[in-house]
Amino acid sequence: MKKTLIIVGIVVLVAVLWGVGKYNKLIRLDEGVDAQWANIETVLQRRFDLIPNLVNTVKGFAAQEKGIFTEVTRLRSQWASAGTPDEKVGVANQMQGAMGRLMLVAENYPDLKSNQNFLALQDELAGTENRISVERRRYNESVRAYNSAIRGIPGKFYAGGMGLEKRTPFEAAPEAAAVPVVEF
Repeated sequence: MKKTLIIVGIVVLVAVLWGVGKYNKLIRLDEGVDAQWANIETVLQRRFDLIPNLVNTVKGFAAQEKGIFTEVTRLRSQWASAGTPDEKVGVANQMQGAMGRLMLVAENYPDLKSNQNFLALQDELAGTENRISVERRRYNESVRAYNSAIRGIPGKFYAGGMGLEKRTPFEAAPEAAAVPVVEF
């Protein structure tokens, strides 16, 4: 009888330790997704901080292209007021399309393309876009690992009790599929 009780005790202890390990893994994955999102927000904020300088530089050369400037300003305001990661993803995707149109406007002004301020800002923005791409990839990898863990067994049982929900990966905006038109 004593031997059976010891075996049952060991089995229960192993099950509890295993459950604690699974619980802690889900917490680490959830925190990892939050950390990766914070990295994306950092580089997206850098983009949104660079945009006014770029817009003002382009404005000086292309005053008649008012629509794109209005849209960029509107999207920058939306970014500041967006509360959830999903809202920020939507605004960031829209901004990516607007920035593509802004760069096409810039291409139509040869004097602007040779302006040192514009070139420096364009380089900064290109570097920022590369950082955004890297952080999006890392975020999506983190979301994939997290979503897989909470949807599989036993994570599914823990996630429900912990209030953990599936996260949304960062996806390309529909405008990204359009091929830009470059005219010489």
